[in-house]
Amino acid sequence: MHLSKKAEYALRATINLGIAAEVGRTTISGAELAEANRLPLKFIERILQELRDAGIVETHRGKFGGYSLARPANTIGVGELVRLVDGRLAPISCASENAYQQCSCPDENHCGLRMLMIDVRNAIAAILDRYSIAQVVEVTLRKMRRDGIAPPFSHTTSAALPEDAARSKADPSDGFLAGLSQLSYSHQETNGLENI
Repeated sequence: MHLSKKAEYALRATINLGIAAEVGRTTISGAELAEANRLPLKFIERILQELRDAGIVETHRGKFGGYSLARPANTIGVGELVRLVDGRLAPISCASENAYQQCSCPDENHCGLRMLMIDVRNAIAAILDRYSIAQVVEVTLRKMRRDGIAPPFSHTTSAALPEDAARSKADPSDGFLAGLSQLSYSHQETNGLENI
């Protein structure tokens, strides 16, 4: 699966709207969303319009207008957003449940590549459909606080990111699932201390 730039920007904008809500900002302008992620404003505004049409984002007019989530973040699935924007999760169209298209293979039912790609699709869907925007926001904020970084749209200051932080290679131990498991461990630890 290759996430399109449009889907990436839609996810980033939605996550940022969730973060804004968590830090007490009721609306965020399109310009603020674009600036926070160094994204093109025109492209973000088109994506936000699509998300509004889908009932994920709502717009507010006026001096303090902008965008906010139209639904609670815990009801917006990551897989839902990816499918909304990109259409399918499968790496090839003949392995897709929602956007199936016949391929050129002479025997699709016995094609090893298709069988493998169906498993890839199932693994991707299992992860993306398991998590909500609220969970991504929670893990993101937890990591930012751990690292002393002020969340976007908050009115606090924090230490600047090191120059090479944005360019570092992806470390498997730094992924969302690792952050979620740390979050779960912290909740268990806190609950255990409360019961002592």
